[in-house]
Amino acid sequence: MTWITTLDGLHSHYGTPAEAATVKVTDYLTPAYRSYLDRARFCILTTVGPEGTDGSPRGDDGPVVTILDPRTLALPDWRGNNRIDSLRNIVRDGRVSLMFLIPGSNTAIRINGTARVTTDASLIERFERGGKRPRSVIVIRIAEVYSQCARALIRAALWSGGDQSEGLPTFGDMLREITEGRIDGQAYDADWPGRAANTMW
Repeated sequence: MTWITTLDGLHSHYGTPAEAATVKVTDYLTPAYRSYLDRARFCILTTVGPEGTDGSPRGDDGPVVTILDPRTLALPDWRGNNRIDSLRNIVRDGRVSLMFLIPGSNTAIRINGTARVTTDASLIERFERGGKRPRSVIVIRIAEVYSQCARALIRAALWSGGDQSEGLPTFGDMLREITEGRIDGQAYDADWPGRAANTMW
């Protein structure tokens, strides 16, 4: 196995990026970037902490983030599994990255910056729906925002390849396997749709 172990070696191997790959980076939301985020219902939030990195899917039935100003985003922490991996990391190390995807679009938007967790009542109230509110809100300060080359999504046929989930193990299958049968995976899967519907927010 041959390893690249220096930046000089890496740069020599890959060469110089094209102009479009570098000028696309801004430290604020341009009108076009803002328009994309206004329609993005899904993103992956990546954080880092003493135990390592964490990538967490985040989704909503409207924009997944609220734009507070061209350099600041608010991401509500809706109900989940209470592992709070992302929140623990942010409290200890504020560095975050987000990747936004919109079904059908081969453009991804990436944001790097720093984040803090707040329980500010006035901000939490902005996200209220049906009497329910997020437990906290992640406020993200943008350091970099840019669009991502479409090749990865095209290669994966992510939007054009149809439903690629046939035959995949279910979450219940995974739990049954990990616990060597202690958790009844079939029962877990059967119960999940109703439980999710009642605990979505």
